[in-house]
Amino acid sequence: MINLYFDETLGEKYKSKTQKIRVMSENWIVQNMFCPCCGNLHIIKLKNNAPVADIKCDNCKEIFELKSTKTKIGKKINDGAYSTMMERIVSVTNPGLLVMRYSVHYEVTDLIFVPKFFFVPEIIEKRKPLSPTARRAGWMGCNILYSKIPQQGKIDIIRDRIVQSASEVVKSYTRIKRLETQNIHSRTWLFDVLDCVNHIGSNEFCLKDIYAYTEILQRRHVNNHNIEAKIRQQLQLLRDRGFIEFLGGGFYRKLL
Repeated sequence: MINLYFDETLGEKYKSKTQKIRVMSENWIVQNMFCPCCGNLHIIKLKNNAPVADIKCDNCKEIFELKSTKTKIGKKINDGAYSTMMERIVSVTNPGLLVMRYSVHYEVTDLIFVPKFFFVPEIIEKRKPLSPTARRAGWMGCNILYSKIPQQGKIDIIRDRIVQSASEVVKSYTRIKRLETQNIHSRTWLFDVLDCVNHIGSNEFCLKDIYAYTEILQRRHVNNHNIEAKIRQQLQLLRDRGFIEFLGGGFYRKLL
């Protein structure tokens, strides 16, 4: 049985609330959580201030960044340096993201895992650089646009205080890992079209339904002059990877 409460004694020596939460939440993960990629029970904390990442699995060597909030998980999540984040997104060492929500009583209520291959440059937003009078003048942070991540890339580990089994989480991860691609351009297109499919209200849809998003996709990909052909290509990829089913005659069914 997982203890959902932080060890508050760990934060007693810190004055900064941010530092207290960081220490308590990271300790909670290390003491209580399994690796969402392989199910391993032994995950470790990385050195403080490691670029982007906080936690590592001893078994599969995947690394993770942890973000915690007491409020509802919103559309954006504050993150670190913009330049560092952009460098990591295009590398094989990009970390997965763990998003934690905790209560006023320091109880973990929700924990969501976003695999690293769901990160594309379009979901990273620049923040304004620090003013010339700031200690780190000119430093530019970033936001993760959480709302722009397709629903398939948000795996529940804990939801409303109910903990999913390691086997179920790993099963979900294994399924969506079929969407992984190292090429950033290809990754962006695949998840843009997947997001459009998600927004179609019915479980079955036709090409006309997905073509309704042509203008949106054109704004995102201004250098592409054959958007409909690109949509069909991505639908074929989603079919081959088991996320939609081709019914014939331009009709499809979601297998989400």
